[in-house]
Amino acid sequence: MVNLVVKLGHFLFPYPPKPKALKGYAKIFEALHSEGCGLVLVAGGGMASRGYIEALRRLHADETVCDEAGISVSRLNARLMAAALGDLAYPAVPRSLEELRAYSRHDRIVVMGGLTPGHSTAAVGALAAEALNADIYIIATDVDGIYSEDPKADPKARKFEEITTEKLLELALKGKLWAGTYQLDPLAVKIIERSGVTAYFLDGRRKENIMKASLGGKVGTKIIPRS
Repeated sequence: MVNLVVKLGHFLFPYPPKPKALKGYAKIFEALHSEGCGLVLVAGGGMASRGYIEALRRLHADETVCDEAGISVSRLNARLMAAALGDLAYPAVPRSLEELRAYSRHDRIVVMGGLTPGHSTAAVGALAAEALNADIYIIATDVDGIYSEDPKADPKARKFEEITTEKLLELALKGKLWAGTYQLDPLAVKIIERSGVTAYFLDGRRKENIMKASLGGKVGTKIIPRS
C-alpha cells in the first residue's frame, strides 16, 4: 500500500468556495483510496486567507497574528475538502502531529490545514509525510514545476525535471517568507531532505497529474533528497 500526502494549493480554494470543483478532486482521492492508498490532504489558506492577512497588515497586526489567521482559514478549507469527501474523510481536522498520527490509524482520508505560526502549509505537508513515513509527498500548485526563476515574471526561466534538495534550498532562500505568500519554503525543503520522502512539485489544476505522481510517473518536478 502506498501512503500519500498531498498539499493542495490556493487554486482549489478561491473565495467564495466552489463546491463543484471540490467534488471533482474528491473523486480523484476516492479512487486512490479505493486502490488501497493511505491519504492525508493538507489544505492551503487560499484567497480568503490572503484577504484576511492583507487586512490584518493594514491594521498593523504582527506576522504571528497574520499566520494564525492563515491557519484558521486553512482549517476551514480542510473542512470543505472533508465535506466533499463525505464519509471517506475522518470527521475531525488534526491540530497537531499527535492527532494526525491517531486519526491516520483509521481507514479514512485525513484532511488538515496549518499547524504552527511560521510554518507554511507546504512545510506542514512535509512534516505530515515525515511523521507518517509516507512514500510520496505531492505539492499541488498552479505552476507546472520548479523553475530557475519565477516563470510568471521571467519567460526565460528554465524548468527542472528533477532537482536535489540542495539546489532547491538555494532557490528557496532567494524568496521572502511572509504570511500568505507562496514561495519555495526553505523549511519544507529541509524537512523533505531529512525525511527522505519522494516529493513532486506539480500543477494541481490538472487532476490527472496528482494521479500520475501517486503512481511514480514523470510529472512536474521530482525533488530528490540529498543522501
